[in-house]
Amino acid sequence: MSQEFTRGLSYSVADSRVDLVNALFRRVYQWMAIGLILTAVTAYGVASNGTLMRVFYGSPMPLIVVAVATLGLVFALSAGIRRISAGAASALFVIYSVLNGLLCSGVLLLYAQESVYSAFFSTAGMFAVMSVYGLYTRRDLTSLGSFLYMGLIGLIISGLVNLFVRSTMVEFVTSIVGVVVFLGLTAYDTQTIRRMGDEIEDGEDGVTIRKAAVLGALSLYLDFINIFLYLLRLFGKRR
Repeated sequence: MSQEFTRGLSYSVADSRVDLVNALFRRVYQWMAIGLILTAVTAYGVASNGTLMRVFYGSPMPLIVVAVATLGLVFALSAGIRRISAGAASALFVIYSVLNGLLCSGVLLLYAQESVYSAFFSTAGMFAVMSVYGLYTRRDLTSLGSFLYMGLIGLIISGLVNLFVRSTMVEFVTSIVGVVVFLGLTAYDTQTIRRMGDEIEDGEDGVTIRKAAVLGALSLYLDFINIFLYLLRLFGKRR
């Protein structure tokens, strides 16, 4: 009788843990979807408004300010997630998504509409596959994560170098590596979020789960956006 009680209790705890992780992922994907929608709407709104395009693209300074602000928001969310409230974390993510839409607005004018749609749906398909892999694989992706972050640093360096060199070959190779790196990071980040859910104690308040969801959504949002942009560079048809 005691063995059956113990077994039933262990099943109940396991089911509770699975429910908590599933709830976390639902919130992560919901926040990610909100961020992508805000970015898309903002990008389209700016790209279709001649006055706003002149304001943001008439001189480099407005874009530099927005770019610095987006970097600051990413660091603020990543480093300060434990200190800020859940409401503040959500607000920062929303603001970041809108500002990133301003930066992406030029993409809609640079590439043909069919290329943008094709890159988006291709990104969605590949992202879904890698995220599902990261969620269900039994393989520990920690070592892969270290390798991918080294690749990310390489991408940043090669991108800065190519600002001066302006080599189409460097851009082509960088774009291929970029797709591979961020697809790998999609699986790695998904597994990290799953572990985050496993570490949340039963009975934790909704604030902890909401903050974890926003932080996870930010990671996957960045993966999605970068895959999309690198695919556009590879296969996009310019206007």
